[in-house]
Amino acid sequence: MKFFRLDLLTLLISLFIFNSCKNQDNVGLGINSTNQIGAVLVDTSTIITNTMKEDPVITSGALAKNPLAYFNDPVFGLTTSDIATDLGLPGGAFSLPNGTITIDSVRLVLRYADGFYGDSLTSKYKINVYQLNEKFKTDTTYYNNKKWNVNPNLLGTLTFNARTHTYIKIFNIITGAPDTLIKAVPQIRIPINPQFINTNLFGASTSTLSSNSIFLNAVKGLYLTLDKTGTTGPGGIFMIKPADSLVVYYKTVNGTTIDTTSVSLPLASFAATINHTYPTAIQTEINDSTSSRGVIYLQGLGGLRAKLSFPNLLKNLRNNLLKKDSDLVLNRAELVITPKSGSGIPYVPLPKITMYQLDIAHQRTYIQDGSPTDTRALGETIFGGYYGRALQSYHFIITAYCQDLLLKKTVDYGTYIAPIDTTNTSGTLTTADITATPQVGARSFLIGADPTSAYRIKLNVIYTKIKAASTN
Repeated sequence: MKFFRLDLLTLLISLFIFNSCKNQDNVGLGINSTNQIGAVLVDTSTIITNTMKEDPVITSGALAKNPLAYFNDPVFGLTTSDIATDLGLPGGAFSLPNGTITIDSVRLVLRYADGFYGDSLTSKYKINVYQLNEKFKTDTTYYNNKKWNVNPNLLGTLTFNARTHTYIKIFNIITGAPDTLIKAVPQIRIPINPQFINTNLFGASTSTLSSNSIFLNAVKGLYLTLDKTGTTGPGGIFMIKPADSLVVYYKTVNGTTIDTTSVSLPLASFAATINHTYPTAIQTEINDSTSSRGVIYLQGLGGLRAKLSFPNLLKNLRNNLLKKDSDLVLNRAELVITPKSGSGIPYVPLPKITMYQLDIAHQRTYIQDGSPTDTRALGETIFGGYYGRALQSYHFIITAYCQDLLLKKTVDYGTYIAPIDTTNTSGTLTTADITATPQVGARSFLIGADPTSAYRIKLNVIYTKIKAASTN
């Protein structure tokens, strides 16, 4: 249930529901008919809003999606994301085949993951592949600001369209049998210079091919980037699945026996280097962290988040609370955030955002209403953050959080809203996801504390004033 405009009947119904609730922890303090005075809806804009850069984001490890991007957004400016990756041996080791080897072709296969964001109609994309000059260390944590040492010699390139949901036909090479045409999942297949394979695989020593670690010491890894001059139009952000491969198609001649076969060199680990170049309007918002701003920018790929605080509202409510003849209980507190009109065309807003707070050590922790341990939390779905297309807004239920601020049971060390990946479905989704992520490419341009806008950010609070308990 969402509260926007409440007439007397709706208010009375809501009070009846709250008054009959058996679990008092879900709504704050207990209420009964003998001490209840009345209920009030506070529809307020006394919220301080500021756009801030996101914390550094881990882009290596067991990520389900890896961003590859060249996207020139008309509002948010230019975003680029390159991918560094390791290169391994099939099964962890490789034995050279007998006979004379001739390479037919080499393809770097990158499978699409869900999450493309940008222009899939008019833009053409050009991807380039290079070799790393430094070893990709699979046991190292890499962040989005990592700068790689890259060999400038081009290994492969491909110009393509964004067809992230289109299946393709490829030949399946079968040793000792005719090749067959099969249907393959949506993917990018980049031609790679065969000389790279002749040098690093077929021309390598037995020792080099004896283990993945020795092979990676020699080959270092690969670096993938969307060509800034070869990509036309506004571009976009692709999400690439992990565990792809470099497929080598070759022919062996051993005496009178001629056969075609293939070998796949796995790409098991990825790390993205992400850069955001903001226009003046956004840079102005980032630079001003003292005054409340009328707009909010949220951006995925470790881009932008927003800091919120509610000092005036809670101060006013606390003044009422401190009156000796009455007390307050918050029945419902709902944060409503609306995108700026027209900002969702042609690029849709983030499908979901998250809300979190900082603890005393300034580390991310859960809002009480989205916590896995707070008994008042009603689950991730009720907590909210989803973009409602019909209402064109985001909503969070933060009753327990505001109640604790009101009663000084918690301290506001910093409260934020930020992008979140909707495909992160580990566990049972009973709590909010608060970890910064590079796995979402979308963005939202929101109305902040703009006093001239009817759609400014609001915190709708329904509270009940009750008589203070007798001291007799």
